[in-house]
Amino acid sequence: MLAIREVSVSFDGFRALADVSMEVGIGEVCCVIGTNGAGKTTLFNVVAGQILPDRGHVHYKGQEITGLAPYAVVRRGIGRSFQCVNIFPRLTAFENVQAAVVSYRKKAYNFLGRRRGLFANQTEQILAEVGLADVGDSVSGALSYGYQKQLELGIALAFEPELLMLDEPTSGLSPSDSRHAIDLVTKVARERGTTLLIVEHDMAIVFAVASHIVVLHQGRVICDGSPDEVRGNEEVQRCYLGERV
Repeated sequence: MLAIREVSVSFDGFRALADVSMEVGIGEVCCVIGTNGAGKTTLFNVVAGQILPDRGHVHYKGQEITGLAPYAVVRRGIGRSFQCVNIFPRLTAFENVQAAVVSYRKKAYNFLGRRRGLFANQTEQILAEVGLADVGDSVSGALSYGYQKQLELGIALAFEPELLMLDEPTSGLSPSDSRHAIDLVTKVARERGTTLLIVEHDMAIVFAVASHIVVLHQGRVICDGSPDEVRGNEEVQRCYLGERV
């Protein structure tokens, strides 16, 4: 589904990514882990078209997408959520998802004219899918943080992605809400046949859901394999999981 080849990114002399290579297979749940500053979000921004790498290439379903604008990447079938919730806080939950559906269908959307009937069925279906059917008419900025995270997922799903990239989907959530959020994401992905690429800090969640884990340390891949391979890797234990006594 996704192939990243020798990608490097520098900011004012700081090496954020150094010759990063990895692959994500169709239908996988791939988690990228690493401490703050390891390069996880930078890697996401390269794939999403928000950062042009200094060198290297990104291929999606066999086609190069390096340097494409973010909207063009989305059109190819890659969706994403952000570490900080990215919604229209003054619109209702329904209007947030409806705007995304309308955009995906390449139709004009008048935010002042608010046309409730435009793609209403598709919008309501997505809201139900992400557990927000009962709060569609609520102003999104007034929703709980957990609901806002679910809404952001709904906005991403409106573009019918085949690859969904989630940056810290449980960040800021309580343990119970975190478990609910990741269960919802994996359920929706399974039902839709969507491949998942997730940056996540909660190791319990990572090892519970991942079929494949990539470990970044100071901009480099230090381990790439199954959960068991990562768990047993001595360098990973030393850098992230704590050395065994």
